[in-house]
Amino acid sequence: MLIAFRPFLPLLPLGLMLVSAAAPMPIEMLGSDATACRAGRGPAIQVNVAGLKDRHGEMWLELYPASEDDFLRDDTALVAEGKTFRRTRAAPPASGDFAMCVSVPRPGRYALLLRHNRTGKDKFSIWSDGVGFPGAGTIGRSKPKFAQAVVDAGSGVTVSTIRLQYLRGLRGFQPL
Repeated sequence: MLIAFRPFLPLLPLGLMLVSAAAPMPIEMLGSDATACRAGRGPAIQVNVAGLKDRHGEMWLELYPASEDDFLRDDTALVAEGKTFRRTRAAPPASGDFAMCVSVPRPGRYALLLRHNRTGKDKFSIWSDGVGFPGAGTIGRSKPKFAQAVVDAGSGVTVSTIRLQYLRGLRGFQPL
């Protein structure tokens, strides 16, 4: 039996090298700040998107000050007061994994919101849009807790994963 496999033994190391040399597919980076994350230039936050319901509409990644009072406040009010607010938008790709990138003014603590704007309207639709935050847990039927949205950004690219949640009947917002 060993003799029957002898001709293939020299090919075995080459086959192993081909398998081990295969690089993982790079994740598609979206948003107006995508270049910062691709190049590893920070400070920036890369959000790996998980739990997407479908590929319709647009993804919105929003950066807020790390203050419970400012979390989810109107963006025009935050900007008028000179507070941190940044939104980056992009259509989800037709298939595959993707991430969104948002630049931050300096290393520190911030709050993040990821919205799947499936309707294309500027106002959040509780019936169709999805929403997610970096923290674990479900949102349920109440306003998301500030603690769920907090992320600490370093001087480079900080990576976080956000699992989107959609309205699921009386249980409120939950992952699919």
